[in-house]
Formats: sequence, structure tokens, C-alpha cells
Amino acid sequence: MAYVIAEPCIGTKDTACVDACPVDCIHPKKDEGDFETAELLYIDPVECIDCGACVPVCPVSAIFALDDLPEKWSHFAQINADYYKR
Repeated sequence: MAYVIAEPCIGTKDTACVDACPVDCIHPKKDEGDFETAELLYIDPVECIDCGACVPVCPVSAIFALDDLPEKWSHFAQINADYYKR
């Protein structure tokens, strides 16, 4: 997994990162059925190409490279991965 969306996204779900992603690996999008019920947005750990395009556009600084993910939010790496195990 290259990038992880963490706690600051909860309650925000700004989709600027979705628009910036060149490989469409951030979901749910506004037009997807689970957008309203999802707690935050999630990065697909398999599809992410480690480009970092999503990081500077996040208005709440919720996106981190896995190696830079703060310890207090380390569990969000698994939360992002689990979203795609459905």
C-alpha cells in the first residue's frame, strides 16, 4: 500500500483526491451507492501507483504515504485495505 487515508477524512469526505487520482483508486465516489454511509474515503492498496497526486489536494491533510502514517492512525492502513475486501 502506497498511500492511506486517515482520521481527518472522517466527516469531510472531500472528493478532490478522487478527481486528482490518475488510476481511479479512491472510493467511494459521490455517485456510488455507499458514499453517503461511508465514514471516509479509501485508497485501494492494490491499484494505487504511489504517485502522490492525492496528497496536496486533500483539504484536511488526511492522506499519508504508508511510511509517514502517524502511529496514532496506523490502524487506518488496515481500514483502507479492508474496504476493498468486500
